[in-house]
Amino acid sequence: MGPNGEQVGEVRIEDALRLANEADLDLVEVAPGAKPPVARLMDYGKFKYEAKLKAREARKNQVNAQQKEIRMGLKIDTHDYETKKRNVEKFLNGGDKVKVMIRFRGREQSRPEMGMKLMQRMAEDVAESGFVESHPRVDGRTMVMVLGPHKKKSQARAEARKRKSDAEKAAAKEASAK
Repeated sequence: MGPNGEQVGEVRIEDALRLANEADLDLVEVAPGAKPPVARLMDYGKFKYEAKLKAREARKNQVNAQQKEIRMGLKIDTHDYETKKRNVEKFLNGGDKVKVMIRFRGREQSRPEMGMKLMQRMAEDVAESGFVESHPRVDGRTMVMVLGPHKKKSQARAEARKRKSDAEKAAAKEASAK
């Protein structure tokens, strides 16, 4: 194969090496098991560099979603609930799963339906950011529910990067207008 990917046909090794030297490229064997073996004229250093960049980009976009945890009591105040809800939405929009826990204390253990009501309220309030992955269940003195994000971690990161670059462009445009 030629440097631009075009087919050259069957060529003797000596001729292929001469062509590579004339074009100041490397002769790289692509498919040694084929009959006849397939070789390509390319800049091998550039090829290795581009492969390294692709691997780095793949690592950067790799999904490494974490599970965050939010704890609250059954007798939570309205403002405290709003703060917890805001944190849950932030985690879900960031692409992470959220484990919501309610700890029952004393006589509260005899009223799990109140905990269920609070969990349902949380699930409804954050429905646009995530979905209920595992429904509320009582586990000893705690009630646990897991919420999953609608977006994957990589999508959330890409959107955050885009918002940041758009904000920087707007700030630069505003600064140049002054």
